[in-house]
Amino acid sequence: MSTNAVPGIKPAASTGDMKFEIVVVPVSDVDRAKAFYAKLGWRLDADYDSGKGFRVIQFTPPGSGCSVIFGQNVTPAAPGSAQGLYLIVSDLQAARKALLDRGVQVSEVFHNAGVYTGTDEAFLFGSVRVSGPDPEHRSYRSFASFKDPDGNGWLLQEITARLPGRIDPATTTFASADDLANAMRRASVAHGEHEKLIGAADPNWPDWYAKYMVAAQAGAELPK
Repeated sequence: MSTNAVPGIKPAASTGDMKFEIVVVPVSDVDRAKAFYAKLGWRLDADYDSGKGFRVIQFTPPGSGCSVIFGQNVTPAAPGSAQGLYLIVSDLQAARKALLDRGVQVSEVFHNAGVYTGTDEAFLFGSVRVSGPDPEHRSYRSFASFKDPDGNGWLLQEITARLPGRIDPATTTFASADDLANAMRRASVAHGEHEKLIGAADPNWPDWYAKYMVAAQAGAELPK
């Protein structure tokens, strides 16, 4: 809860930027893990070997500001113990197909039907996996999962529009050309509905597209 909404509580001073950059993934076989994450199509940033029992490898997923590292004597955590690692995508089916085409085993697309306890592996919004995407195609609600060779668990989560307040509309960015293209496709569909509403072709469609795409990413009210 924001402290500036509570009478009598002074907002805390800013701590400055804190960019979340690294997640440590515990693995048992460094070269096997390196081959797997390379197969995902992630960027290899570093492979440092001291020659004295210490090795660290860094990979970054496409469009991500956060990287993963693993290696020899990097962490005391048990191999395979990293679970619930989320990869946000704007088109879940396309992301899943891209991984399958690379030879990665990926679960079917699934969603939750309001059941928060169960025998399935837990994920945001539930513990029972229902086959297929969210019936209403809501942002945040459709998933697919895969594991690395040690069993570290990754989840693909589809987000097409952020909840309010999650993105600063003054600093709208798109992580990749694919993200931008998908945002434009969604804007195109919505703009078609806009033209039906006004009963005419909209000559100012670039302005409408821009407002829609910024509002959708920021979780703000969408133009009609």
